Amino acid sequence: MFQMVCVVRNRLREIVGASTNWSDHQQAMAERVSLSSMLAKSQNDLPPKRMKDSYLEVHLPLGSELQLREKYLTFHNTVRFGRILEDLDSLAVLISYSHTFNAALKRSPLSIVTALVDKIDMRHHVIYPDCDVKFTGHVTWVGKTSIEAKMHMSQYRDGAYAPVLDATFVMVARDPENKRAAFVNPLRPEGPEEDKLFQEGEANKLRRVELSTASLLKVAPADEERKIVHSLFLNTLDTKTVSFRSRVLPPNSVWMEDAKLKGLEICHPQERNIFNRIFGGFLMRKAYELGWANACSYGGCRPSLVAVDDILFQKPVEIGSLLLLSSQVCYSEGKYIQVRVHSEVFDPLTRQHKTTNVFHFTFMSDRDVPNIIPKTYGESMLYLDGKRHFNQTVGH
Repeated sequence: MFQMVCVVRNRLREIVGASTNWSDHQQAMAERVSLSSMLAKSQNDLPPKRMKDSYLEVHLPLGSELQLREKYLTFHNTVRFGRILEDLDSLAVLISYSHTFNAALKRSPLSIVTALVDKIDMRHHVIYPDCDVKFTGHVTWVGKTSIEAKMHMSQYRDGAYAPVLDATFVMVARDPENKRAAFVNPLRPEGPEEDKLFQEGEANKLRRVELSTASLLKVAPADEERKIVHSLFLNTLDTKTVSFRSRVLPPNSVWMEDAKLKGLEICHPQERNIFNRIFGGFLMRKAYELGWANACSYGGCRPSLVAVDDILFQKPVEIGSLLLLSSQVCYSEGKYIQVRVHSEVFDPLTRQHKTTNVFHFTFMSDRDVPNIIPKTYGESMLYLDGKRHFNQTVGH
């Protein structure tokens, strides 16, 4: 199925019955509650689907449409990667709706939202602003209420499409009010190639469970990691005072506390998704841009993105929220900079903070960057977590 990127969001509005007008949109969302009766009582009630049922091909004509190009352009005449993240997010939702499509229903009772960006691997570090882009993707794995969608982006250069990136998103289906989990159609792979993709999806799920179990927020670091933290500590001791409190920054290093950058967004209705929450792609774009700016400042040059890894959507962000974004360089090695961006909503009336997302980005500089040095135990855990993400991404 071939379509333009601008058509994707309009198509999503049709599927859900959302309106482009804010006041009508609120009314449409209230009416969606009545669709609950259309939800399947179990997964067995839903017909199995094939991978090709959800296959989509979407074009972004940057080469021919100058007005569109303007929206994607950076000052340095490259493509704003944050915009690509927004497009991938919308495409993953539409792919998931294509998988769950029921011709008998006028509107889908499902609320499909992004749960996790498992991985985005860059195959090419430059995206040209004056060449057409093509996105392709389909569902590769399905649980009872979750869907894995794999997408590929390529760009037309020298008479052919060349790969730019591969992305894996995990989506979850919920009831019309977006409150409880809802069943999705099972997936029936056809042939050895599709079997392999499905098995990879199964392996991805197990890996995520293992990573969550081994999280440094739950269990102590491994023996090897403890040695790393201790050697970092020993390297910063002041040999003159031989005191636990007196710390000295080694040459060509930066204290972790000095490698932060913060931002604030007021979440306006314009940035809403089809379910009246803040669009996940918008959150990713803002987090990416803040993380990029921090890596740029840390490395002293314009870094290129190597990978996006393990973006977890923990809580939806409501319209009207104050969104606080905090980026931290948490690991560095050679030319690589690992940045973690934490986002939380702040309610100024109750003064409560709630974490909504954690983002992990791996950037590469054009020169060796300083070593990042943690001072506290908490920072040391951030350092180890950053190292884990870096090793997973760069494949050490």
